[in-house]
Amino acid sequence: MADVTVKIDGKDITVPEGSTVLEAATKAGYDIPVFCNAEGLKPFTSCFVCVVKIEGGKGNLVPSCATIVREGMSITAESPEINAARKMCVTLLVSDHCGDCLPPCQAACPASIDIKSFLKAIADNTPEQAAKIIREKAPLPASLGRICPRPCEDECRRTRIEQPISICNMKRFASDNEIEKYGGIQLKNPAYETGKKVAIIGAGPAGMSAAYFLRQQGHDVTVFEKNEKSGGMLRYGIPFYRLPDKILSIEMDSIEKTGVKVKYNTETGKDINIISLQKDYDALLIAIGAQGASSMRVEGETLSGVYTGIDYLGKIARGEFPDIGKKVFVIGGGNTAIDASRSAVRSGADVTILYRRTKAEMPASNFEISEAEEEGVKIEYLVAPVSIVRKNDKLYIKCIRMEQGEPDESGRKRPVPIKDSEFEINADTVISAIGQQVLTGTVAPLGVEIDKNGNIATDPATFMTTRPGIFAAGDCQSGADIAVRAVGNGRKAAHAIGQYLAGEVVTGEQKVFNSQMGPLESVPDTLFEGIEQKERIKMPLINLSDRKHTYKEIETGFEYDKAVAEAERCLKCGCDKLEECKLRIYATRFDVDQNFFKGERRTYSLDTSRLDIKMETGKCITCGSCVRACADIKQLNVFSFVNRGFKTRMAVPFGKSLVDSACDGCGECAKVCPTAAIVMKANRMLLT
Repeated sequence: MADVTVKIDGKDITVPEGSTVLEAATKAGYDIPVFCNAEGLKPFTSCFVCVVKIEGGKGNLVPSCATIVREGMSITAESPEINAARKMCVTLLVSDHCGDCLPPCQAACPASIDIKSFLKAIADNTPEQAAKIIREKAPLPASLGRICPRPCEDECRRTRIEQPISICNMKRFASDNEIEKYGGIQLKNPAYETGKKVAIIGAGPAGMSAAYFLRQQGHDVTVFEKNEKSGGMLRYGIPFYRLPDKILSIEMDSIEKTGVKVKYNTETGKDINIISLQKDYDALLIAIGAQGASSMRVEGETLSGVYTGIDYLGKIARGEFPDIGKKVFVIGGGNTAIDASRSAVRSGADVTILYRRTKAEMPASNFEISEAEEEGVKIEYLVAPVSIVRKNDKLYIKCIRMEQGEPDESGRKRPVPIKDSEFEINADTVISAIGQQVLTGTVAPLGVEIDKNGNIATDPATFMTTRPGIFAAGDCQSGADIAVRAVGNGRKAAHAIGQYLAGEVVTGEQKVFNSQMGPLESVPDTLFEGIEQKERIKMPLINLSDRKHTYKEIETGFEYDKAVAEAERCLKCGCDKLEECKLRIYATRFDVDQNFFKGERRTYSLDTSRLDIKMETGKCITCGSCVRACADIKQLNVFSFVNRGFKTRMAVPFGKSLVDSACDGCGECAKVCPTAAIVMKANRMLLT
């Protein structure tokens, strides 16, 4: 057979006569997107994403999979026009795609932890593997497994059946099991050294997470910490009855054992010059947290006996236990207010929280509010302090009652003072826990920009500040937030720093397309058909009478068999073909918006009638590959196109299930399916 020489984007490529433009472009190194083209099948041209342009033709785009090369043909394989057409085709396909790429729990996790995989590891009786999976994204599973407010559980599909999987507690189980089994945490040391040096200011969750991932990249990492121990607000803002000092120390020490150096009792601006850090290191990460307390803006808040929540909890963490008397009022509705109130109960005080909104607007986690109330904390809603004065040995708090107004910028109803509703209460101690601020004075010499909220301004994807080589992550960059987000952002910042140190374009972690079936309440009922109800395993607590008097950990952890049972409740949401799905790969490449086109989307359907094949036609893009593979390779004609126009679907004819068809389970359809509409089940090996 003779050879043919063509030009692709000006380059000569020689291929056998009869080759397609797609084959020629592939030989030339082009990665032209294809869905309906598969080895062994004739071209079908149903998806039209493989389009190219032929010089001298009609000027229109043609499918490269079905266009045969001619001697001297001049082909344009890449251009803005071609990429726009390909993006349009992919956008149309994903707009009618009913399926999830990531499980909704993982999509909701600020650290992007692979929840489905680590739960499967526990269900498979390999919890130490589960701990490793978690640490691929977050190196503090034992700590996060105790204090995370669980945004993942809010999106758990199991909620539509009974209750969400106990994901947070399962992180703790995986790590605690590893600590018990091995006497510590199994972290790997870097495989090589790059010779690059990174300085990190702050040994909190963001700083130490970044330090771990930077060290794994082989960089020399030094962390500068003003306190005597690492952990930041995990240690100095969360009471030991929730997160024991021992557990936090084990995790932080394990990071240091990988070669991360931490210089304690070293305050930037006092013990070390921040400009010298910038000069002496190849990159600098600011992770100072948000350790300044927000002001109540009321008269008397600086009186003796008035503490901030941060100061009060910090003293307890250092073993100081201030004398707070018998009657304590805590101002605020967040987790710090709850932690401070529960700590005050352990000092024998009668404790009341004053919150200016209703319970529905409280930012604190519901389970923490419930536990606080169980321990005797009282909460008065729609009340705010106006002033505080000291008379003799008492503090007198003038308060005003509030009512709900229109929603504010946070989406919550704005509290509005009720005229002539003032009243006075007295207390031994007042603890203010209404918010935190970033103390940016120490980093001011660097000249980094501060945003309108008082946080260090960064590129949201790369965490680089307005000064090249200087990055920021954690609460100092986001504002006071949850620890799991600080840990995740520390990892993301480390990735961007790695790019910077390698001299690459700093883009941060790749943004990967994620198809979503929809909000929890709108997911089709068919998704839950046939699933047996199984109650959520509850975390055991120590006796209530003991809880109120101890700083020992009050949650006792899951027993092994119960942890396995809880993991087995997982519905295994998400795509079975996540890494190989062409739809996801090309949607990521072209940065498509799944909701760009409005209108009706195909519904979810599931056929698991055969033991070896799973078919989810909601994920089908009607490329026809399965129809042709079954007909051309096996001559079985199991699949067909039904309906017409936008209603066209790939299905077993006459509404049959696969088990009632001529299907022999050969898997040829699954081989050519570009999405996860047809996949071979994992238990297929048991059938052979």
